[in-house]
Amino acid sequence: MENKAKKILIADDEPDILEIISYNLAKEGYETYTAKDGNDAVEQARKLQPDLIILDIMMPYKTGIEVCQLLRSLPAFQDTLIIFLTALSDESSHIKGLDTGADDYVSKPISPKVLVSRVNALFRRINKEDGKTVTVGNITIDPVRFIVAINGSEIVLAKKEFELLYLLASKPGRVFLRNEILSQVWGTDVIVGDRTIDVHIRKIRQKLGVDCVTTVKGVGYKFEL
Repeated sequence: MENKAKKILIADDEPDILEIISYNLAKEGYETYTAKDGNDAVEQARKLQPDLIILDIMMPYKTGIEVCQLLRSLPAFQDTLIIFLTALSDESSHIKGLDTGADDYVSKPISPKVLVSRVNALFRRINKEDGKTVTVGNITIDPVRFIVAINGSEIVLAKKEFELLYLLASKPGRVFLRNEILSQVWGTDVIVGDRTIDVHIRKIRQKLGVDCVTTVKGVGYKFEL
């Protein structure tokens, strides 16, 4: 996932929340835009065609649910990711939001780390669903069926091992920084150390029986045969 290619629209009537969310997502490399109410959210969404929209449920003029319903009725927004921000704690409100067409919701008060992790997770999910099979040499990696094969023989990898291998193999020769790997594979709300990456790399090498992941000392890792 190239975060900098992803546009995110944040709609909330509280300026402080807009600022906090925008700042933390921008640190992750996303392009962020803001809207101050429901009408503004619809207008900005139509103009920007964002990849993801974060909607506060309780906004002036149009609620987040009304904005979501309106946008989902338009062909251009059928596949746009939508996250609700809600201070409503009752289960029926959450269900109504998801039934409207939202992909996820985050409760207020907001934890920026949790929100960023949810955003990253949604994009990772879409990347896998839409992802193309990667073939490098005799290694084939299918993100839809979660299969790794060498010369046609399937190799069983654990979930995080697969995600790490797919990330590296998606761009052979490119060096992925350690913090980049941690963010894209584990997310920002999970505390893991550099040692975790090392262990997973070692297991990938052992299971594949091929030294296809190169360590770039002090920097990160790259995939090459």
